[in-house]
Amino acid sequence: MATAAIFSSLRRRRSPCLEAFLVPVDLSDVALIQALASLSSELVSCHTSKSLFFQRKNSRSLVRKIEVFVVLLEFLRDGRYGRSDLPSAAVLCLKELYLLLYRSKILLDHCAESSKLWLLVQNHSISGHFHDLNQEICTLLDVFPLKNLELSEDVREQLELLQKQSRRTRFYADKHDEELRVQLFAFLNEFENGRIPNPVELRVFFLDSLGISNAKSFRAEIDFLEEQIMNYEGDIEPPASVLQGFVALTRFCRFLLCGFEEDDIGMRCGNTKKQRKGLIAQEIADTFVTVPKDFCCPISLDLMQDPVIVSTGQTYDRRSISRWMEEGHCNCPKTGQMLAHNRLVPNRALRNLIVQWCIAHGVPYDPPEMIDISAEAFPAALPGQAALEANKATAKLLVDQLASGPQGARTIAAKEIRLLAKTGKENRAFIAEAGAIPHLRELLSSPSPIAQEISVTAILNLSIYDKNKSRIMDERGCLQSIVDVLRIGRTTEARENAAATLFSLSAVHDYKKRIADEGNAVEALAGLLREGTPRGKKDAVTALFNLSTHAENCLKMIEAGAVNALVGALGNEVVAEEAAGALALIVRQPMGAEAVGKENSAISGLIGMMRCGTPRGKENAVAALLELCRTGGSAATERVVKAPALAGLLQSLFFTGTKRARRKAASLARVFQRCENASLHFGGLGVGYAFAGNSTANRDSGFGNDVSVRISIPVSVL
Repeated sequence: MATAAIFSSLRRRRSPCLEAFLVPVDLSDVALIQALASLSSELVSCHTSKSLFFQRKNSRSLVRKIEVFVVLLEFLRDGRYGRSDLPSAAVLCLKELYLLLYRSKILLDHCAESSKLWLLVQNHSISGHFHDLNQEICTLLDVFPLKNLELSEDVREQLELLQKQSRRTRFYADKHDEELRVQLFAFLNEFENGRIPNPVELRVFFLDSLGISNAKSFRAEIDFLEEQIMNYEGDIEPPASVLQGFVALTRFCRFLLCGFEEDDIGMRCGNTKKQRKGLIAQEIADTFVTVPKDFCCPISLDLMQDPVIVSTGQTYDRRSISRWMEEGHCNCPKTGQMLAHNRLVPNRALRNLIVQWCIAHGVPYDPPEMIDISAEAFPAALPGQAALEANKATAKLLVDQLASGPQGARTIAAKEIRLLAKTGKENRAFIAEAGAIPHLRELLSSPSPIAQEISVTAILNLSIYDKNKSRIMDERGCLQSIVDVLRIGRTTEARENAAATLFSLSAVHDYKKRIADEGNAVEALAGLLREGTPRGKKDAVTALFNLSTHAENCLKMIEAGAVNALVGALGNEVVAEEAAGALALIVRQPMGAEAVGKENSAISGLIGMMRCGTPRGKENAVAALLELCRTGGSAATERVVKAPALAGLLQSLFFTGTKRARRKAASLARVFQRCENASLHFGGLGVGYAFAGNSTANRDSGFGNDVSVRISIPVSVL
């Protein structure tokens, strides 16, 4: 592998400033010597005392070579060259030395700070980079103008000796380290062939040979490997599928060898300061943190969750720029340039920086890990057979502990099940087949807020896999337990995730009636829509929308106060689009139209959406008004007809709305024409109607049946 590849990777991980890889051209000769002397001395002092687990010989050899340069640089700094100019050839060599020292620092830091498994996997490659640095030192000394410098005899001898040693140095890879690396791959091969490696051999390897001996150290290894997968850009071996196998192997060994002890993730009883991010989100939100300008979307000015690059090279949050394009804009919002195409390229480098900043400042960051863009959509990211088999073995260990372990261990097992179920339908299938759902249901009623939140989130993640929906619904008491968490959950996040779970389950039509009929489910969703956090409102309104698509749920929605809550949500831009869509479905039935008609702010709210809503929101709003006229009778039609400013909004939709919005607006205009006083209120509408209606309104004239409300709401993986 080329040296440039790994240093690109190391720079990406450590994110040093650009100046670290550029020669300081503005420094005088004296200042350059002083900077090099300081840098080399610091490098030696930092790494002489560090005890490395791998690459010990290569690291010590490199540090010893740098010590010779320290002698040279201190001599130059303290002698005549600390006050006068150097020969030009020497200056060029010292500038090369500047770059060489920084690359050495990055490589040594990488060996000191990386995980043991990562260093083991990269053992041969990293040994090659040490060899490359040695060759560069040899080349530098070959061209260094020693004869043109007035050096003391001992300094000159040390440099000449270093030059001879560098010429003789050969590539070195520790045989013991290589044996461990081969053994690690052998364990992965065992899983690849459907066999679980010998537990005794795993214990000797991880605990004795590597010193990975407790849950915390296993967690650190897993986190580091997952970071490499996240940052993976195709320029480092092994590929992501192999790294996923090592993550799965390490996770399995963490529970096989260390049991279910704490891994210092803040789940100890009473340790509220280290609870999961979701439990302290409000506390963090109450603390003012200045977000770097480059991390904010130029459109929304909010912290970007999914930064993407458009054809002009500018970066925006995916949701904001997608909405901009859906509204018909063909130019870049920031530069005004026309977009050559509508492709959005993920800005992974910026996203990684945002994640690191959020972690450093304790800011919750929930990247959009939606089911429609999960690992299943990218074949290159699919885990290999070894990862699948290791995860299957881990799932069995977790479920066994979930079934019979003490409370603390059950909570840890539930947390790991939640994490394991985040990605991959295979993992979700393994966990459910191993029997996790009944035991997670029991944890839903746990007195521990953390256990309850984790268990409902685990069920949510499992429910994304379609076959698991029936397992959850068929589990006795599970649906009622989810509803109970929604009603009286011990944390806000638990209630929100319960609502999201109901939305996920209601994707199956046959389950919508069962969910609505479950005790107080709709009431609880309506309450969350009224009083929840922005995310809670979103979870609630999406669930209510799904339930509204079942005609038999209309009466329940009215009795439970959901109609009132949906009307009230029309003024909230976060949930207005979905609320209008749900109302458009409810008013299709006479009782629904009557209930909506009794809400004083319903029509004005829908009118407001037609004025300021998203393109999809305008669609849903005009569809709801049209259906209200169709089903609500003359009184409802008269109220809609008399709504101020509606004529102008319909006229605008004829020319700027989506295809479906134009069709609905044309149909609504035709309804008005049938009213006795239509000419009085909408006399100026005829031209626009004729313009837009010839091709579209005739397909939806009068009181037809085309009232489908389109909405796309992905299920979050938490």
